[in-house]
Amino acid sequence: MTGGRPVAVVGTGLVGSGWAIVFARGGLAVRMFDAQPGAAASGLRLIEQQLGAMHSAGLIDDPLAILSRIEVVGTLTEAVAEAAYVQESAFERTDVKRAVTEDLDRVCAPQTVIGSSSSGIPASEFVSGLAIASRLLILHPVNPPYLVPLVELVPSPETAPEA
Repeated sequence: MTGGRPVAVVGTGLVGSGWAIVFARGGLAVRMFDAQPGAAASGLRLIEQQLGAMHSAGLIDDPLAILSRIEVVGTLTEAVAEAAYVQESAFERTDVKRAVTEDLDRVCAPQTVIGSSSSGIPASEFVSGLAIASRLLILHPVNPPYLVPLVELVPSPETAPEA
């Protein structure tokens, strides 16, 4: 793991794993967590495959260096401990997003900014009334985010400008 505060990726499917690559390529330590048993390990295998493909295409020089910055952890609390930023990429359903943001509301530090990968659900539908509402905004990537550096930022009515 690198120095400085880590980034947490919560939800380790295709989009979450893509975000982990983005952050690790940028030199950041990444902690990955998924509440679904085995999902984070599957996400890590996907990352290994994608890094291998990127290396074969000449897009990266050292896939092992990037991979070494990514750690799978067993709990949400461990993932977000001292995190500077949390990227939530849970399944895109309002009830799932609400449950995850309620969990994040309980365990994130008061200064932690949270981005949610959502292509069609406004943040106001799943974060309203939570303490983290002022620090959460939608960060919807063009996929895969590690190849296309374009991200749509969408605040909710409760998102603070500082976030």
